[in-house]
Amino acid sequence: MSDIEIARKAKMKPISEILKRLDVPDTPEAFSPMGRHIAKINLEYIESLNKNKNGKLVLVSAITPTPAGEGKTTTSVGLSDGLNKLGKKSIVCLREPSLGPSFGMKGGAAGGGYAQVVPMEQINLHFTGDFHAITSAHNLLSALIDNHIYWGNKLNIDVRRVVWKRVMDMNDRSLRSIVVDLGGVANGYPRQDGFDITVASEIMAIFCLAKNLKDLEERIGNITIAYTRDKKAIYAKDLNAQGPMTVLLKDAIRPNITQTLENNPAIIHGGPFANIAHGCNSVIATKASLKLSDYVVTEAGFGADLGAEKFLDIKCRKSNLKPDCVVLVATIRALKMHGNASKEDLKNENVNALKFGLVNLERHINNIRKFGLPVTVAINHFVTDSKAEVDAVLDFCKTQGVKASMCTHWSDGGDGATELAKNVIDMCEESKSTFKFLYEDDLTLFKKIEKIAQEIYHASEVVADTKVRQQLKDFENKGFGKLPVCIAKTQYSFSTDPNLKGAPTGHVLPIREVRLSSGAEFIVVVCGDIMTMPGLPSVPAANSIKLNDHGEIEGLF
Repeated sequence: MSDIEIARKAKMKPISEILKRLDVPDTPEAFSPMGRHIAKINLEYIESLNKNKNGKLVLVSAITPTPAGEGKTTTSVGLSDGLNKLGKKSIVCLREPSLGPSFGMKGGAAGGGYAQVVPMEQINLHFTGDFHAITSAHNLLSALIDNHIYWGNKLNIDVRRVVWKRVMDMNDRSLRSIVVDLGGVANGYPRQDGFDITVASEIMAIFCLAKNLKDLEERIGNITIAYTRDKKAIYAKDLNAQGPMTVLLKDAIRPNITQTLENNPAIIHGGPFANIAHGCNSVIATKASLKLSDYVVTEAGFGADLGAEKFLDIKCRKSNLKPDCVVLVATIRALKMHGNASKEDLKNENVNALKFGLVNLERHINNIRKFGLPVTVAINHFVTDSKAEVDAVLDFCKTQGVKASMCTHWSDGGDGATELAKNVIDMCEESKSTFKFLYEDDLTLFKKIEKIAQEIYHASEVVADTKVRQQLKDFENKGFGKLPVCIAKTQYSFSTDPNLKGAPTGHVLPIREVRLSSGAEFIVVVCGDIMTMPGLPSVPAANSIKLNDHGEIEGLF
């Protein structure tokens, strides 16, 4: 059966029963139902939770993505189900899917097989409307900027230096660069503009890093929206935008809770992209989960060089979170691709290609260890995996001093991830975590970029023109030098060339531009050809999505 067919057969329980297992009372003060199977947990209830209680935090990351697939979300769900089967109170804490990938390349993003979160269709489409609220709040600020310019421009905004774009939650390359305010005097002053995808919005980043509503409003007010002719920064608070924007987000900021196929709790909230932003769910959701459970399983987008690095260096730095261990997800299919096997040949046994591809797994293991964290490997099993190939991965992991588990959660649910769950419990109880950041706040911004490029990507140097280097110095002179950096690059390689598989070394990291996210409090470093508004592929997933004769959704994976 397909993922969606499996999801439709799920016997979901009322959300109040799921919350009861977490000792959340069935009262309006604790949560607000969004239908029968979804609820929003109220911020006031979260604030009332025991501040001294903290569960174990497990980060799920992966090897470098390939078209063969890795399965972080599926593994995260399976692991949480496995922990619950072993008698641990576990919550899986995930990002909300974006409509862009859902209708673009990936299709659905709620797990797969018998390791899914449900209701699958709602989660993959509009869910509780959080992304629409973020889109509306972002575009309200865009409207306020142009309206201010139209009505006299008292702040002396230079229309050539408006840095706040518009957003929509869809892949649409035609909107990357546009001209607005055409049509004469009544429509304003023409200027160049553009769209990013909603998940690349600074509002999304702020939403996922904010501690509470007050912090959210303050961060929104600190967003840099434009500059004057003499390059003085203009902030959202100069337009009094933070109040109405926060109003649009007041319900969205409450974490969403639903369930896995095995009726275990799943909190799904926020969703910044990992190759453009920091790629993990909200701080509010993660911290609430740690108060409500013994174990929290969360994921960071793409490979450990992007999602995990940003989770650790940005999210943990801003929230004082400290993971207890990391799970690296790998598939034998993907490892063979990193060993230069073709996608068409992946069904055939190829131990040599696999062994060549293991350098990618080795790089990620070593990178995680640089943060002082214990790591285990989850081999996400496919039916085409041969015993010789499985043994080769297990033997390799032994040489690295890392436990590895063959996981069959896709076909067996939580039962297929209990060995992985035991490894995670062992690591957490042994308390080997000596978590540390890759770089310190006091390093210059360029040195921080170099640190990531050399230590994580194994690049030989970072290349930036005079304009970029001067921008970084200007950021430092304006008091932003202690901010972490968020590198935006391709997810398909340690380098900026998506065709360089395995574990390349000696490559160059070219910086195309840098952007100040003064509200989210990090510097975005755009490298290579990465786009903040993706386009659709030649055959988008949307081509297969439709309603059947019974009014059911088909094609959403």
